[in-house]
Amino acid sequence: QVELVESGGGLVQAGNSLRLSCVTSGRDFTYRAMGWFRQTPGKEREFVAGVNWRGDSTRYADSVKGRFTISRDSPKNMVFLQMNSLKPEDTAVYYCAAYSGPLLESRADYWGQGTQVIVSS
Repeated sequence: QVELVESGGGLVQAGNSLRLSCVTSGRDFTYRAMGWFRQTPGKEREFVAGVNWRGDSTRYADSVKGRFTISRDSPKNMVFLQMNSLKPEDTAVYYCAAYSGPLLESRADYWGQGTQVIVSS
């Protein structure tokens, strides 16, 4: 059983920054790839960023490259998403995700409940 709990969402003006956190319970966190997805009403959930279990390889959606940074603190069972230069189109519910196998942009195996991010213009 893997539980994921996100925090750090909120309302922010365009151009500013926000840091999302995700704490996970359950065994084997150290060996799991982790990711962040986001979803807006009427759209499919989309991949935002991912990090491998060692923390030495990351992947980003083109829309966030250069602005977002994913990182992990394995001893604390946490993963973070630093979001800089936020744009109104970044407004979405952000979900923390964990994988049983390799990091995939198409899906994940475990999900948090989501945290809302609203970027005002």
